[in-house]
Amino acid sequence: MQRVELVPGELSFSRFIQGYWRLPDWQLSPQQLVAFIEQGLELGITTTDHADVYGAFTEERLFGQALKLAPHLRDKIEVVSKCNILFPCEQQPSVAVKHYNSDRDYIVAAAERSLREMGIDTLDVLLIHRPDPLMDADAVADAFQSLKADGKVRHFGVSNFSNAQFSLLQSRLPFELVTNQLEISATSSQYLFDGTLDYLQQQRVKPMAWSCLGGGDIFQAYEFKELRDCAAKMEDAMGASLDQILLAFVLALPSQAMPIIGSGNIERIRRQIGAADIKLDRQQWFALLEAARGIPVP
Repeated sequence: MQRVELVPGELSFSRFIQGYWRLPDWQLSPQQLVAFIEQGLELGITTTDHADVYGAFTEERLFGQALKLAPHLRDKIEVVSKCNILFPCEQQPSVAVKHYNSDRDYIVAAAERSLREMGIDTLDVLLIHRPDPLMDADAVADAFQSLKADGKVRHFGVSNFSNAQFSLLQSRLPFELVTNQLEISATSSQYLFDGTLDYLQQQRVKPMAWSCLGGGDIFQAYEFKELRDCAAKMEDAMGASLDQILLAFVLALPSQAMPIIGSGNIERIRRQIGAADIKLDRQQWFALLEAARGIPVP
């Protein structure tokens, strides 16, 4: 599988990233999860995406149980995690309202919690999960630099940030932010037009792409019928499936977006990474975009 270089000589990701947002729903034993990780590695998927908030603050612990059984896997994968979202749940009994926390001490404590939950010494990348209107960029930068100096996090990035928010935080740091994780798909195309992906391309920052298949809604939601019909015209001619075609849509972006695959079904994953072999021509790409948006480009 192709690898994408984020920091020359220091950090690269597999072009497809395994997402663990739904891990608690997969009902895998630690042994089964070890087997799943190993099967992903056989396919070339080395990068794993997590967040403290996933599974109502339970996902990282489940992943850690697998790593405890097979600690050799840690050196074969890149571990990405995110923090700053809080909401009322059993694991956070003191939280009364959903909110964001980007305070310096909270970020440090959240990163340390992720390390404990997964039973590892270092995160390869830590992302601020959501833009926070109360974010003090100096405080976030202080947290990042402290975590880096202590060897707890190697690199840092953001998720769902605008260009201005990305630029603000970058201005406070002595090292480069390595990615911005964004919702990118034919059905969620705002970043194709608002300058976000252009800015990242200008900065040579490769985005991680979440919900490339619309959270699965593209397969059945009525609102995406035109998109399914459009893709169906291509499927037979290209020997491709709907999910492959829509992942190929994301892969075609010059920003080198890295799709996060959220499935726990290894055969589905095997099929989806076949999108790397599908090349959409410009008319096919714009036809998908038009079908998803319901209007042609201006």
